[in-house]
Amino acid sequence: MKSQVTGARVRSMLMSTAAIMLGLSATARAQEELNALVWCDHTDPALIEPFEKANDVKVNLKEYEGTGAGLSIVEQSQPGDWDVFVVDGVDVPRVSGMGILAELPKDKLPLGDIFPEVRMDENNGKDGKIYAVTEKFGYNTISYDKTKVDPADMEDLSKLWSEKYKGRIAVYDYYLPLIGITAIEIGKKTAGLAEADLPAIKDRLIALKKNARQVSDVVSSQTALVSGEVDIILGGGEWVTAGLTAEKPNLDWTVPKQGAVRWSQSIGVFKDSTKQDLALKFVQYILSPEGQARLATSSCYWAMPANQKAGAVLNDQQKSALRWDKQAGYLKNTQLYPVVDADLDGKMQDIWTEMLQN
Repeated sequence: MKSQVTGARVRSMLMSTAAIMLGLSATARAQEELNALVWCDHTDPALIEPFEKANDVKVNLKEYEGTGAGLSIVEQSQPGDWDVFVVDGVDVPRVSGMGILAELPKDKLPLGDIFPEVRMDENNGKDGKIYAVTEKFGYNTISYDKTKVDPADMEDLSKLWSEKYKGRIAVYDYYLPLIGITAIEIGKKTAGLAEADLPAIKDRLIALKKNARQVSDVVSSQTALVSGEVDIILGGGEWVTAGLTAEKPNLDWTVPKQGAVRWSQSIGVFKDSTKQDLALKFVQYILSPEGQARLATSSCYWAMPANQKAGAVLNDQQKSALRWDKQAGYLKNTQLYPVVDADLDGKMQDIWTEMLQN
């Protein structure tokens, strides 16, 4: 009897110990972490949680605005602190040139499914190697309340300088895309802008400001449009209004006949990451049709997924809000942000400041 009790206790102790060890093992596995520097659209739990559950991992996200701010965070961190980097598409050459991004394996990424116009292989890579992949894109263009303006007018960029819409416009307060849009309006190419073009652009910007009600940030501009303080946002686009169309069907956006400015964001893996395989798996998830559909309709802002196969996952309402069926035309009729050297960039900022002060 004594031996039976002792045996039972031993078995119980062994079972308890095994349970504890299993629990610790599970906890240890769940504590594997991935650290990513991202834009706000990646912080939506609807995007991140499916990856965390499927891979038993915790994704730690740090949101930042502006490539300079992101690089400042990297500079203040230790090598290996960060695994994944989401960065403005036009800044990938600058970032990869610093040697902080790992080469990505082409054969493990759905590059053939990316819209050809936004793959930007030369921008996202060098010498046949790629260091980032375009994950999302959109337009700085015209957002408007179609119950208060003539939608046909919004197909003509010059109408925003007309008396008809004086005092009814919010201008997005970011010099680079707005200088690009203004250049397009006067018939210039964003890729070839030079100092000699700035006086004409400055005059047109000053005329635009005189016609506008306000020059303001994204939130203030969007609030003004939703509340009815303004009827148009120049510099807006699907990223401002598409996510609101279910609740505010009066809000719309378009790319006018003259064109607009196209932006994109890319995703890459840090060279010093100690979790290269897991980081790559995260990139693969983000670029998958399911990940792309969730990213495109993130609660922070909507925009076009880079992977064309996301169209099979998005519903009709989402595709309509994103103008899915018009992308072929929009991609042909839009230009990239001006990419200029530091000297010309400073002069662009100067004319923007002068416009604000007028």
